[in-house]
Amino acid sequence: MLGIIIGLVLLMFLAYRGYSIIWVAPLCALVVALTGGLELLPAYKDTYMTGFVGFTKSWFPVFMLGAIFGALMDYTGAAKSIAKWLTKVLGPKRAILSVVVGCAVLTYGGISLFVVVFAMYPLALDLFREANITRKIIPGAIALGSFTFTMTAVPGTPQTQNLIPMDYFFTTPTAAPIMGITAAVFIFVLGYAYLLWREKKFTAKGEGFIEPEKKGNTSVESESQVLPNPFISFLPLLTVILTLNLEVFKWDIVVCLLAGIIVAMITNPHKYLGFTKSISTGATSSITAIINTSAAVGFGAIVKSVPGFKTLTDMLIGIKGSPLISEAVAVNLLAGATGSASGGMGIALEALGEKYYQLALETGISPEAFHRVASLASGGLDTLPHNGAVLTLLAVTGLTHKDSYIDICVTSLILPVLSSIPAIILASLGIY
Repeated sequence: MLGIIIGLVLLMFLAYRGYSIIWVAPLCALVVALTGGLELLPAYKDTYMTGFVGFTKSWFPVFMLGAIFGALMDYTGAAKSIAKWLTKVLGPKRAILSVVVGCAVLTYGGISLFVVVFAMYPLALDLFREANITRKIIPGAIALGSFTFTMTAVPGTPQTQNLIPMDYFFTTPTAAPIMGITAAVFIFVLGYAYLLWREKKFTAKGEGFIEPEKKGNTSVESESQVLPNPFISFLPLLTVILTLNLEVFKWDIVVCLLAGIIVAMITNPHKYLGFTKSISTGATSSITAIINTSAAVGFGAIVKSVPGFKTLTDMLIGIKGSPLISEAVAVNLLAGATGSASGGMGIALEALGEKYYQLALETGISPEAFHRVASLASGGLDTLPHNGAVLTLLAVTGLTHKDSYIDICVTSLILPVLSSIPAIILASLGIY
């Protein structure tokens, strides 16, 4: 048990220092194996790599096609067209709402968080400039729209954080819709209210919009690009969402993403010269994401195989109240340790998913409730300061942790963690 704790603490420390989890995870797994009395070479080559390869086998097509879809939506300008149309409809008077809604629509449509950040920032800059709102709030607004409710809570989202639990609980992407919608409303309403409060605080201090240091006039670039029709641009997103969730389709996510990719190309035929390059870029970028998550899952496989795991399981399952509480705690802690929503969930469900499924059958709590709580919890402590998406968001916006992390923390860490509470209460009442 001590070895598991040491391995987790070491994993969190090294991830926080910015080291790649690709080599950090197996190193920390060997610490767990050594203290658990396992033979190191078989533990790495068999146990660790079985977990690693198993996850890659199951999820590589989804990661790759999702990245290709995002790359095509970015290259064709469709993502930016949708975002620009939404921000134009809502207007600069609702600058914060425009950014949150724009990010939410793109994320729910299956576009990767990183593509959304790059697509939305130039538009957010224009809106905040016109509304004279400090740039310091932009990261919090983008985080609220991208890293929270459309990633984990809204039923039917094609983001991997909503899809991974399906393998463990034999559920669908729309699992526990009432719990998910309740959590989504909780996060959105309180997050938006918080950002408005922050805007008023800055305005009262006389702090308004200040131009960023020039690194290549992002605003002018966003205006000069010829964008496709926004309504045509919605078609690839709708293709993915509808084919994944409508009863008449209920296609596998791989087929849904393929359909979205085909529609993205068909609706932008004049861009055909760059399709192969965008597909290659997306496919290449997916490698790091799937390998990072698989490395974390391999760590979970080692944890599951040592004798101390039973003590850990008994401790977590022994948390008083609903087993959903222990699931939320486990996924949150591991997501925080790895700095990754999918990585933390991967470790937790690889180690404990079977146990929680059995508890669902024994207690009469729907497996759908376990699916939704696991998804919600993965989007909680994952956005600690060392999270890759947080670092990318701050880098793109040209701001620091000191400038904006408090807003990212409230909107994409504290509120998502708290959102599990009303969801678990509903589950305890038999409302899913």
